[in-house]
Amino acid sequence: MNTFSFASRHIGPRENDLQEMLNTVGVDSMDQLIYETLPDDIRLKKDLDLAPAMSEHEYLAHNTALAAKNKVFRTYIGLGYHQSITPAVIQRNILENPGWYTAYTPYQAEIAQGRLEALLNFQTVIADLTGMELANASLLDESTAAAEAMSLLFEIRDRDQKKKGVNKFFVSEEVLPQTIDVLKTRAIPLDIELVIGDHENFDFSAEFFGAFLQYPGKLGQVFDYADFVAKAKENNIKTAVAADILSLVKLRAPGEFGVDVVVGTSQRFGIPLGYGGPHAAFFATREEYKRNIPGRIIGVTKDTDGNFALRMALQTREQHIKRDKATSNICTAQVLLAVMAGMYAVYHGPKGLKYIANRVHSLAVTAAENIEKLGFSQLNSSYFDTILIKANAAQIKDIAERNEVNFYYPSTDAVAISLNEATNIDDLNTIIAIFAEAAEKEAFKIPQLSEANHIPSSVERKTEFLKNEVFNSYHSETDMMRYIKKLERKDLSLNHSMISLGSCTMKLNAASEMLPLSYPQWGNIHPFVPLDQAEGYQIVLKRLEKQLTEITGFSGTSLQPNSGAQGEYAGLMVIRAYHESRGDGHRNICLIPSSAHGTNPASAVMAGMKVVVTKSTETGNIDVEDLREKAIKYKDNLAALMVTYPSTHGVFESAIKEIIKITHDNGGQVYMDGANMNAQVGLTSPGVIGADVCHLNLHKTFAIPHGGGGPGVGPICVAEQLVPFLPGNPVIPTGGDSAITAISAAPWGSALVCLISYGYITMLGSEGLKKATQYAILNANYIKARIDEHYKTLYSGERGRAAHEMIVDCRPFKAKGIEVTDIAKRLIDYGFHAPTVSFPVAGTLMIEPTESESKAELDRFCDALISIRKEINEASAEEPNNVLKNSPHTLAMLTADEWNFPYTRQKAAFPLEYLSDNKFWPSIRRVDEAFGDRNLMCTCPAVEEYMEE
Repeated sequence: MNTFSFASRHIGPRENDLQEMLNTVGVDSMDQLIYETLPDDIRLKKDLDLAPAMSEHEYLAHNTALAAKNKVFRTYIGLGYHQSITPAVIQRNILENPGWYTAYTPYQAEIAQGRLEALLNFQTVIADLTGMELANASLLDESTAAAEAMSLLFEIRDRDQKKKGVNKFFVSEEVLPQTIDVLKTRAIPLDIELVIGDHENFDFSAEFFGAFLQYPGKLGQVFDYADFVAKAKENNIKTAVAADILSLVKLRAPGEFGVDVVVGTSQRFGIPLGYGGPHAAFFATREEYKRNIPGRIIGVTKDTDGNFALRMALQTREQHIKRDKATSNICTAQVLLAVMAGMYAVYHGPKGLKYIANRVHSLAVTAAENIEKLGFSQLNSSYFDTILIKANAAQIKDIAERNEVNFYYPSTDAVAISLNEATNIDDLNTIIAIFAEAAEKEAFKIPQLSEANHIPSSVERKTEFLKNEVFNSYHSETDMMRYIKKLERKDLSLNHSMISLGSCTMKLNAASEMLPLSYPQWGNIHPFVPLDQAEGYQIVLKRLEKQLTEITGFSGTSLQPNSGAQGEYAGLMVIRAYHESRGDGHRNICLIPSSAHGTNPASAVMAGMKVVVTKSTETGNIDVEDLREKAIKYKDNLAALMVTYPSTHGVFESAIKEIIKITHDNGGQVYMDGANMNAQVGLTSPGVIGADVCHLNLHKTFAIPHGGGGPGVGPICVAEQLVPFLPGNPVIPTGGDSAITAISAAPWGSALVCLISYGYITMLGSEGLKKATQYAILNANYIKARIDEHYKTLYSGERGRAAHEMIVDCRPFKAKGIEVTDIAKRLIDYGFHAPTVSFPVAGTLMIEPTESESKAELDRFCDALISIRKEINEASAEEPNNVLKNSPHTLAMLTADEWNFPYTRQKAAFPLEYLSDNKFWPSIRRVDEAFGDRNLMCTCPAVEEYMEE
């Protein structure tokens, strides 16, 4: 074995397994399998033009050299991003721990109680600090959370406002510039008119449905918004506030002065800057708006035995079900980062947070007092951490950068300085020395921090927070380490067994790809530093863009979208801008096949398009004649077709080129959903097939871990005609010559985790990427062949092959009283996470093994499915007390004195021999979804307060 080959470590099956797997599938060679799977007319004619693959050792040396090109200055730019300190116990046990970063979104609550508890902690932190009744389990960043707040307030307009077409939304000029830009983007398709101005002179006209404020303001001034909110309420105008999370430890909670929504970022709670992300945003609102809240909410319920349990609440809102009626896109979370931020609050507790916030305020006060001694004026009358100095900005900038310090320069005669948790007295003395040089005065040393307070009583926090036991128990590293480990043990992640989720591509997240995330040269770079300070990042990001452009066969790439759902939205907005540039702004029809991902119609509606669904044939393919008929019918207004390839049914449809030609002939652009790109890389590409834009899920095909439901990255790759419209940023110029306004807050989105995908592509190279795709297809077809006698696969290609995933039909088992959910829960007893349940076809399992799983693991999974099939045969609709209906089985059940089941404990917990060697125990029995919806509880009170007797 070539030990320098990363591909040999990433790809699961060994060389000596290959022939046996091919024999099982019924082909002589890998080439034959690929020929029988992909239509020949879309195959690449030459290999990808990528640099030769590096070994893991070579890559880490290469990455370290690139990291050294970044200049890590002391940075006080602010604007929503501040250096924070990640506690080592959290870095080592969560950020660097595959037990946390390889977990999937917690749809299967019984094997996700650990991260669900961690997210409940996060929601409690947000609800307490904001003073709101309800918080979600995170969003992508502060700016997109602000856009979600605007959308929510627009959605909840009263009947009279909707009848009169009230569509104006006031945005304070104190709001962060990147947030204003994202609000502009989101307002366009909703036909919302943004009015940006001075909140102190707002006229509260009946033409407005909502208003958005920043707390503190972008340059640090703390405003008392109580009167503004009261007047808005009197005039039926809803209000939203973007709040700095650390400031809320010292400032009055926005909920106390009556706002309707509070958003922000939790980055200050121990999350690296990472050149802009990933960071978990928060969204808090009133309970009366619970049906409109975007994203996910973690709620409390009980299990079959009546025990305390957690689960994702209000799941019927999910766009997979509501599709074009969805109020937002649920695939917009940063779970791993939310877990870390929540743990930061657990570790420090309310007393620790108060110490940190008080110290940051003292740093700001001390800096202001001493800069004023040098003859400068400090302009903020009330502030938390940011001071505004009247000074010659160009002069200060020159001196500061010579001293490796970054400030923010909002105008030629102003300098803003945002102090942070990592700042110390030596740093303050450097700041003083910079201003002393500018004033041509002798610098002096600050001996200690000032104890003065520059927060008026009217906006000072007087209420307590985080009184729950969890925030007052784990303040030593030993206790914290054990608490984190206790939660981790409740969760099934990729470090335990394969997660065969169709459409989700849960592949290896290699350690060599992950290690650089902890390097300070990558973590401590602010997204708005001058480009020459981020040379290492610029090299990586430009190379990654070039790699992705080559892989997709397109002409340009934007890394800005920080989730797959954002990528869909960005791609459609770029298409929209393209049509408008040609005088075709009326084109607003989006054709979407009925088999499409549920995110597609939700994104199309968010982009202001009208969804027209096209039919599928009985074999699961797009009904070409129905699509042709609708494309012709709407040819004058056709904007786009959204298509997933291979299809969501796991098939490479041979008519794809005809489908694309029909769309183009009728004036539309083709958007290809990149969710199934793992079956294309190195074999075909969206560009070769003829599409115009695709998004890529870097957290699927390109190895960024799911992190329990985020981070994700969803860059868009586009054809030549769409390159000019790639999204920009108002602070750091990026994007095309005719760039649309920003899609997310940071210029390059979640730049830190783009290192992972850069490493993945760089270490695999052209040959390795192609091989990974081939083995993904082989592994899927191997499973299909092994279970073929026991389960029916619903769809397959013209030569009987699956792509990289397949749909297994479980509907016939209803005759035995068995639902697909029962199979999903029973798989937990066998140590496996369930495949994707009831999507895209109700009553089915969608299985995708990825290339990373070995033959041995594939066999274990197949053995489990075959064993479950035998258990189904033994079941009876008349007798629901069976091993499937009662699954999953907990350790408490197995060790109880009584056993009132008609099967053995052995069969319940150890149905196959491999389980005795590596048994995963679910911490709860099956959750009660209905109880949770009736008793929505999304923070951490005592259990006794809401559980029924």
